[in-house]
Amino acid sequence: MAVKVLVVDDSSFFRRRVSEIINADPRMEVIDSAVNGKEAVEKTAQLKPDVITMDVEMPVLDGISAVRQIMAQTPTPILMFSSLTHDGAKATLDALEAGALDFLPKKFEDIARNRDEATSLLQQRVVQIARKRPVMRRATRPSPTSSSEQTAPPNSGARTPARPTPKPTTGAGATKKAPARFTATGKRYQLMAIGTSTGGPVALQKVLTKLPANFPLPIILVQHMPATFTAAFAQRLNGLCQITVSEAQDGDVLKPGHAYLAPGGMQMMLDGRPGTARLKILDGGERMNYKPCADVTFGSAAKIFSDKVLSVVLTGMGADGREGARMLQNAGSTIWAQDEDSCVVYGMPQAVAKAGISSEDLPLDRVAERILVELNLK
Repeated sequence: MAVKVLVVDDSSFFRRRVSEIINADPRMEVIDSAVNGKEAVEKTAQLKPDVITMDVEMPVLDGISAVRQIMAQTPTPILMFSSLTHDGAKATLDALEAGALDFLPKKFEDIARNRDEATSLLQQRVVQIARKRPVMRRATRPSPTSSSEQTAPPNSGARTPARPTPKPTTGAGATKKAPARFTATGKRYQLMAIGTSTGGPVALQKVLTKLPANFPLPIILVQHMPATFTAAFAQRLNGLCQITVSEAQDGDVLKPGHAYLAPGGMQMMLDGRPGTARLKILDGGERMNYKPCADVTFGSAAKIFSDKVLSVVLTGMGADGREGARMLQNAGSTIWAQDEDSCVVYGMPQAVAKAGISSEDLPLDRVAERILVELNLK
C-alpha cells in the first residue's frame, strides 16, 4: 500500500515540485496539499496521511506551531524543509524538538550533487520516516520566535498511535532487552564517542542533558548535519546541558566534561596522545558521502585511545559508524547501539548490531543511565 503524503508549503511552485518527486515513486502518493500551518493541522486530522512534508515559514500558522498542534492531536511523521541559514537552523531545531522527525534543505542543490540524487534522497527520507509512528505529545506554548495562531482546531480527528506488535524475546528474531538494573563492566575509559544521523538532534539532547557537570570524559559527537546547522545545535545543547558543548574547532584540546560537535561539511579527527589529544578539522572531501563521517572520527579515536573508548551509535539512516566501530572493537573498546523500538530510523545502530559489533542494545531513555552506571557515577 502506497505511503500517503500531505505536502505543506505556501509556495505553489515548491508544492508542485515536491509532489512530482513523491508521485514519481510508486511507493508513495501525494493525497493533498496545504498552503499554511492551520490548513495542515485540519487536513491531517481529516485525511490521516502517513507522512507530512512541512515548510517552516508560512502565513496564518507557521510550521513549528503546526508541528506542535499535529503532534498533540494527530501524531504523524513530519519531514521539515528549511533554509540553510543560522535562523533556519534554529527554527528547524525547534521543529524537531516539537516532534518533527527529520529535515532537508529547501534548496535541493544543497543536499545532493545532481537532480537525480536529490530526488532519490527525498523519496528515501519520506519512505523511511513513514515507518515510524510518533507518540502523542501534550500541546506546548509556541516559542517566542513563532508567529502562530493561538487557537487549535477541534480534536475531532485525533487518533491514538498504533501499538507496535510485540517482538519475540526468544528464538529467531529475538531482541536483546535491557536489564532492569545495569551493572558496570569495570573497564576504564578516556573518551566517549557518539555517532548519529536522522533523529539524532533529539536523541543527543535526551542523552547529554542527563550527564553531570563533573562528567569525567571528553565527548566527541558526530551528527550528520549541514554546515550552517552545527553551530546553532551546539549552542542549543550548551544552554540545556550541565556539561559544556561546543562546535569543534581545529586544535581543540580534549577536556573532561566537554562535548565537541563535529562541524557540518567537515571531517573531525584526533591527533596526539591520550591526555593531550587534539582535534583536527579537515575538509569534508568530495568523495565522502557523509560530512562529518562517524567512520572517520571513530577510526581516528581507535588509533589514539585504543581500548579506552566508550562509543554509542544512535538513531540514523545508513551504515555510517559501522566500520569505525569495528576498528574500535578490534582495539578493545566498547560499543553500544540504540535499540530498534526507540530509533527514528534503525539504520546506523542496526548496522553495528547485525555485524556483531555492539555489545548492548539500549532504549534511548536509558542510554544516559547506562553511561553513568558504567562510569560509576550512579
